[in-house]
Amino acid sequence: MNMKLRNIPFSPPDMTEAEAKEVREAILSGWITTGPRTKKLEQQISEYVHTDKTVCLNSATAALEMVLHLLDIQPDDEVIVPAYTYTATASVTQHVGCKLVMVDSQKDSVEMDYDKLAAAITEKTKVIAPVDLGGIVADYDRVFEIVEAKKSLFKPNNALQAKIGRIVVSADCAHSFGAWKKVTQISQITQKGSSDKQKTMAGAIADFSSFSFHAVKNFTTAEGGALTWNLPFGNEQVPVQGSKFNVQGLDYLPNVPKKEGETWNELLYRLSQLFSLHGQNKDALAKTKLGAWEYDIIGPWYKCNMTDIMAALGLVQMERYEGLLKRRQEIVAKYNEALKDCNVAVLNHKGDDHCSSHHLYLVRLLGKTREETNKVIEQMAERGIATNVHYKPLPMMTAYKAFGFDIKDYPNAYHLFENEITLPLHTKLTDEDVVYVISNFVEIVKGL
Repeated sequence: MNMKLRNIPFSPPDMTEAEAKEVREAILSGWITTGPRTKKLEQQISEYVHTDKTVCLNSATAALEMVLHLLDIQPDDEVIVPAYTYTATASVTQHVGCKLVMVDSQKDSVEMDYDKLAAAITEKTKVIAPVDLGGIVADYDRVFEIVEAKKSLFKPNNALQAKIGRIVVSADCAHSFGAWKKVTQISQITQKGSSDKQKTMAGAIADFSSFSFHAVKNFTTAEGGALTWNLPFGNEQVPVQGSKFNVQGLDYLPNVPKKEGETWNELLYRLSQLFSLHGQNKDALAKTKLGAWEYDIIGPWYKCNMTDIMAALGLVQMERYEGLLKRRQEIVAKYNEALKDCNVAVLNHKGDDHCSSHHLYLVRLLGKTREETNKVIEQMAERGIATNVHYKPLPMMTAYKAFGFDIKDYPNAYHLFENEITLPLHTKLTDEDVVYVISNFVEIVKGL
């Protein structure tokens, strides 16, 4: 290589003076915890992904866990996740104490094996958590087809589960904010709209969807995430009688005040606020009203709210987001063109029926070992280019081996990992940076 050595970080946040200005205004406003900016961002996210309600939290992990609390998942309940994912998808099951079930990947695909998913379902299965890895929306048509076919096995524990009437699909959309897919929605599980093959945003396909706004994500609030949901009965009123819910199976909420005329969407949002703010029945914003200091603690719950400083970043990122996505698409197109004659496999980020968020550029060096691929990572680093690996399957991790998971039972997941390398893909890359990454990578790979 004759090109001058460059320093190419893997995934730096794309911040501008606009984000700095909005954060400064938030700080000087005197309101820096959960407040008006967080509420505004929640509304904008719902409008963007076409869902009824969104709650902003401190991470996608908190959002994934929140779903399990809203559903009141019990120790005997089972939650199914892919073996090929980041730990957050699976670790939340241990936070609530239920049983974790892992499913292998498809051969040569980062999506879970849906036939194996169907075989893993039992009477104890309450939730399936597909992953939109790399920003590519999973095959939720297939997932919903499976849960409909397995409906007779479903044994609800409470009124919310019974209202849904089948295994709940809780999407890990940590990578896929801004992605879409054309889906054929089954009438019983239709959320918004009823036409077949409609273009549907990630976040509006599954029952519940969890986004990550971590610093390395396309859309960032430094840390942070959001839970959003789309339930066909969301705008129906929750029956109440006097001070009690008049719905059998909401007894896991014995201390939650009942509200006449409240919809299921409103109840879920209110519960999310309680679960994310120590079970306190008034947030800081409500307590600022004249004489409104007094509050109650309804349950000994959690602290995982988003702050207005974080939301300030998100409000500006939202204004810039279409441009950020377009730039990512341009970079992926350049990578695809440059690698088309190399012996590699890459993800399909864009087609007639889908468009990913273009979050990660995964490359598999076909026929190579993990050791050979690691040498490519080292040589790229020597040339100033940071790369990564997505992912080391969970059954290879100490924590999950301790639970009894063995990578030998997940051969396809291991096959995906053994020769994977992820190239830098972010909006701070210049065209010259992209050429530098491509030239070095192609030279190194062809020299193996």
